[in-house]
Amino acid sequence: MLINEQIRAREVRLIGKEGEQVGVIPLTEAQAMANEAELDLVLIAPQAKPPVCKIIDYSKFKFEEKKRLKENKKNQKVTIIKEVRFTLNISDHDFNFKTNNAIRFLEHGDKVKATVRFRGREITHSDLGMKILTKFIDAVAEYGTPDKPPKMEGRNLAVMINAGVKK
Repeated sequence: MLINEQIRAREVRLIGKEGEQVGVIPLTEAQAMANEAELDLVLIAPQAKPPVCKIIDYSKFKFEEKKRLKENKKNQKVTIIKEVRFTLNISDHDFNFKTNNAIRFLEHGDKVKATVRFRGREITHSDLGMKILTKFIDAVAEYGTPDKPPKMEGRNLAVMINAGVKK
């Protein structure tokens, strides 16, 4: 933002320190009014015809802007995607172990991407991969729901599970 002497316009539409419209006045007059109030003249809309300036305390404005951005950042929820990979010939113990890990991730609030990887000629048995993912979806149904049905991504069959209870 341009402030005080950095502004290079002949006339500006001025907004006073209380937020009232002063009108279109020459830049020198607007600068004099800002100096008289011991505040800064800040260019807030440079693309307007004429440009819009406001009389404010710039340091206080910057502080509140920084505080507002920090508050917004604090309220954001970052979603993390964890991946669980299966193969076609996975044993029951391994399946249960990976499912329990996925449940732990979902309870923590993360998304889980479950993938069945096909190697070599296993790609011809994609129906078996679908059975594994269906079994997995049923196992974690209490903790999360799938975005979409499982789909092929190259040599992998994948599904994304969102944390949250099924409605």
